[in-house]
Amino acid sequence: MAPQLLRALLPVLLFAGVAGSASGGRGQWSRAPSLEFHHRFSAPVRRWADAHGHQLPGGWPVPGGAAYVAALAGHDRHRVLSAGGGAADHPPPLTFSEGNATLKVSNLGFLHYALVTVGTPGHTFMVALDTGSDLFWLPCQCDGCTPPATGTSGAFVNYLRFQASLYIPSLSSTSQAVPCNSDFCGLRKECSTTSSCPYKMVYVSADTSSSGFLVEDVIYLSTEDTHPQILKAQITFGCGQVQTGSFLDAAAPNGLFGLGVDMISVPSILAQKGLTTDSFSMCFGHDGIGRISFGDQGSSDQQETPLDINQKHPTYAITITGISVGNNAMDLEFSTIFDTGTSFTYLADPAYTYITESFHSQVQANRHAADSRIPFEYCYDLSSNEARIQTPGISLRTLGGSLFPAIDPGQVISIQQHEYVYCLAIVKSTKLNIIGQNFMTGVRVVFDRERKILGWKKFNCYDTDSSNPLSINSRNSSGSTPENYSPEKTKNPAGVTQLRPLSSSPHVMWHNNSLLLMFLFLNFLVF
Repeated sequence: MAPQLLRALLPVLLFAGVAGSASGGRGQWSRAPSLEFHHRFSAPVRRWADAHGHQLPGGWPVPGGAAYVAALAGHDRHRVLSAGGGAADHPPPLTFSEGNATLKVSNLGFLHYALVTVGTPGHTFMVALDTGSDLFWLPCQCDGCTPPATGTSGAFVNYLRFQASLYIPSLSSTSQAVPCNSDFCGLRKECSTTSSCPYKMVYVSADTSSSGFLVEDVIYLSTEDTHPQILKAQITFGCGQVQTGSFLDAAAPNGLFGLGVDMISVPSILAQKGLTTDSFSMCFGHDGIGRISFGDQGSSDQQETPLDINQKHPTYAITITGISVGNNAMDLEFSTIFDTGTSFTYLADPAYTYITESFHSQVQANRHAADSRIPFEYCYDLSSNEARIQTPGISLRTLGGSLFPAIDPGQVISIQQHEYVYCLAIVKSTKLNIIGQNFMTGVRVVFDRERKILGWKKFNCYDTDSSNPLSINSRNSSGSTPENYSPEKTKNPAGVTQLRPLSSSPHVMWHNNSLLLMFLFLNFLVF
């Protein structure tokens, strides 16, 4: 190679290497520490509930049925209305308050649950995920927690189940109390009677709270690649001794995992320690299984738009500047919240009317008569040989011009035996706009708090079958889930790797050293 050519290529090669080294959490989805989560009505959650003696009033609804959809819509209503204070017969305008913490429902009332293993040896918990609150807490040395579940196994067996669901600091060799002088201690004035830092989280739902003291222990995460690697990191969380309100009704019987923006949330702690970037992604698969990845900033080819983070009431919002429905397009600016804890999408006028009427004008099918069991206004009859109908595509143009596609905006509902309807799963709101899980299914959504960016890319997230509660294919679903699910896989994990700060990552150090050697070698050849 001629020296002149090498001189010309040297800056290009150097820039490419630096860019690759500086990418950090972008393009590293498979290596990001992550947790698998499950829908509240999924088979894994049901198996866990059955094993711990928890039952849903009225039983578990059949996926895809009218009762199933009504249960999800009811969950949404409690989530967004409970702070409004309206009576059931005169509900207030649709409003949004602090995430899942507003729920007044009991018995596994959150939308998603994750298996989380903490301590040494590891102890696994099925915790509720909540993007609307911050603290991660577990039931611990309880004076007032969710009472032992009733069941046919007898009082002693139920008591043992209850004890097995507790985090006991003295049984973990890596557990230590958080002192009162810690930056995480928000109740230092109440430290006079104890050497460890107390906490009390009061939620919006009536008389709902969790209190106890803060501890530090290891949490186990895993990578997403073909050969997952188990990672561990030291985090701070709540040892919850007293729960009140909805928590006593088993809304979160095994603890709550806050994903908010405050410094006490797990994503924030991992970022403060330099273990990840201050970002996380969530992916919702068509099989009811999803993944949350910490430190994931997406990839260079993802779509992005500025993210408006409400620090006071943790919400993630973006600005929409236009809507496309099939052949129709309209410039329309409004703000919408991306809420992973809401099943369906809620839009206020004029966005709701434009989307639904444009959608209806392009659908060649018989509109189903209004049905009080169904929360959606635009539904269409399906013939016996139809799994779905031809529908126009829906996309939202965001600030900056990127398009967010609604890949699965519909819901197939079984209204009676051998009779199905296809519904546009959007509910009319009188105030706020909320993009729910049904619009996020099929894409990987990145909540980049560091760059204040919402990113997304079409993604096949654990699409092992079609039993997702929100899947339009639920009519033909067997309701099965992957048979390799087992909580024991995360218990006492072998071959655990300590999660290292990004600056000392072996991969990054090797890359930087290789870059330096390449530069010196090319410099020697040229000069």
